[in-house]
Amino acid sequence: MPKRCLPRRKPPARPPNRPPNERKADVLLKGPLLSERILKLGIPKGSLEQATFALFEKAGFTVSGFERSYFPRIDDDEISLILLRAQEMSRYVADGVLDAGFTGFDWIVENGSDVHEVCELRYSKATNLPTRWVLAVPNESTVQKPEDLAGGIIATELVNATRHYFESKNIPVKVEFSWGATEVKARLVNAIVELTETGSSIKANNLRIVDTIMTSTTRLIANRQAWRDDFKRTKIENISILLNAAIDAKSRVGMKLNARKDDLQSVLSLLPSEKSPTISELADSSFVAVEIIVEDRVARTLVPQLKRAGASGIITYPLNRVIH
Repeated sequence: MPKRCLPRRKPPARPPNRPPNERKADVLLKGPLLSERILKLGIPKGSLEQATFALFEKAGFTVSGFERSYFPRIDDDEISLILLRAQEMSRYVADGVLDAGFTGFDWIVENGSDVHEVCELRYSKATNLPTRWVLAVPNESTVQKPEDLAGGIIATELVNATRHYFESKNIPVKVEFSWGATEVKARLVNAIVELTETGSSIKANNLRIVDTIMTSTTRLIANRQAWRDDFKRTKIENISILLNAAIDAKSRVGMKLNARKDDLQSVLSLLPSEKSPTISELADSSFVAVEIIVEDRVARTLVPQLKRAGASGIITYPLNRVIH
């Protein structure tokens, strides 16, 4: 009986061109292509996520898609973003999976990661203050100092750094890993080591701080090989300059005012500017225009004083970036 010939299948259609961000995601997952000049940049997922994207926006970048994807889009074809937990970031940067990333100094120390620290970035979830890892106990605990915990059990996410802290003080304790909700465990073990920014969560859970284990700020870190690459280093440095400029601008405002030349010295004596203010002649030769940058909190006190000193047309305006 003759064999039946099956109809020949058509080859699958070639996929349509995909958006640049998806192509960049392939580069990130499969390794860099020689023809691609892309910086693989890690963004911390979690408590720092929204603050980091807000900072990028203030620095002049447009970032989108981070609500639904681990590969957000950015309006720079030479940057590929990926969301990762801050706890893991330094390991992926050290191993070269990422060229650079944002994480806390605490997790660099905790992981013992060999990375290049590009800069410190003074921003966090709620404030621009450093965060603290604190040793805490319930309010009713008899513990008053770290030595009182000898032989006890400490729960924390920051196991290695906590262990080093107690070893440096020659205090024998057992440090066990906490999978989260660490404040709850303060009454199940002898003490906890927990991260706090303002101390409000510690107080809200009826806990008391015994000591500070470590102070941490956000860092931009780079893989050492990537840092030796001229293109990637320049790209990382550009990001560092723009983000730091955006942070500096948060607490400052620009101020413009007019003053009679007769009143100028009285006006200038009130101005706490970074450098000498910019002074320009006006069409009316008896007046000058003065422009400065001041701390926002100073401006509210300064404006009435300038008015009394003879200044007029006083304007204050927000700043996006201040580059020193």
